[in-house]
Amino acid sequence: MVGFSAAVIRRQQFLVRCLVGCNISSKNLSYTTIKMQSVVSGGSPDFAISILRSITPSLDSSRHKGQAGKIGVVGGCREYTGAPYFSAISALKIGADLSHVFCTKDAAAVIKSYSPELIVHPILEESYSVRDEDKKSISAKVIEEVDKWMGRFDCLVIGPGLGRDPFLLDCVSDIMKHARQSNVPMVIDGDGLFLVTNCLELVSGYPLAVLTPNVNEYKRLVQKVLQSEVNDQNGTQQLVSLAKGIGGVTILRKGGSDFISNGDAVGAVSAFGSPRRCGGQGDILSGSVAVFISWARQCSAKRELSLSPTVMGCIAGSVLLRKAASHAFEIWKNSVRSLEGTNSFSTGVQGGFTRAFLSLLLGLERDVEGLS
Repeated sequence: MVGFSAAVIRRQQFLVRCLVGCNISSKNLSYTTIKMQSVVSGGSPDFAISILRSITPSLDSSRHKGQAGKIGVVGGCREYTGAPYFSAISALKIGADLSHVFCTKDAAAVIKSYSPELIVHPILEESYSVRDEDKKSISAKVIEEVDKWMGRFDCLVIGPGLGRDPFLLDCVSDIMKHARQSNVPMVIDGDGLFLVTNCLELVSGYPLAVLTPNVNEYKRLVQKVLQSEVNDQNGTQQLVSLAKGIGGVTILRKGGSDFISNGDAVGAVSAFGSPRRCGGQGDILSGSVAVFISWARQCSAKRELSLSPTVMGCIAGSVLLRKAASHAFEIWKNSVRSLEGTNSFSTGVQGGFTRAFLSLLLGLERDVEGLS
């Protein structure tokens, strides 16, 4: 199979094999008739899993490296090196072929040490290391370096471990403008949401932008855009209004139930999940959503879809992570973390779904050959 990474092939085979083992028939899901379920349905897991399966590409010996997805993560500074790693490595574990990280020089060596599979670019700078008279030239160099890769990416993740350094945020703003000009989808999380909340024009009116706020980040967006407080009594309508207010971006509101809207309708994923909210899960979600968006866009290029690729990517990423969190908590309870050691695999856990999601959430590197 020319050009394919053996590790990527195994991961895709594992994911597909586990999905096929689910009691949902993909034949029941037409690409041209798929509909957004009403939130009053309680966010049927069958519906969400069917979407996940419908956009997961089948393996084909004629495909080459890169066709299963090329993801770029913009984030990582002195204080935060784990977040961009979680986001980038989750993209690979789901089945993307290539995963890049654009980070500061201080973070690069640390992130490289986490995994040899990530392509790390130490190009970002923070204010403390840049003289005022050099900022303009350094910013131009950053954009020049990122632009070398921009056309290759199927999706960018903006924000994991980014920090809030003013000069760094200015550089990332320019990266986002160039991504938009290149029509590259963006999943914005963490400090990327802090940037967007204070500079809405970066994403306003861009349908390929996805925001993934937690409760506090969502509160700040509502206050900024709608000039009001969060109204949980009429939460779905407020979410629709917020998405419309930012010009039709897709918003994945994380919480006890995940709600997704692009301003036209609202979808919900409420099944599964974990009461243990350990750090890193949002970063894993951002990388997962990026891959599923790239796959959904590939599907939309071949046939018409009734749901936008960004909405489908959010639903797929949400149900995947929530299932992972649920099974991880069943095993490790309060001690569960976003990354467990390679020896933590529980042979007593049954079911293909369980193993697939544990492989994603817990960062297991065990060879999946023979696991069925």
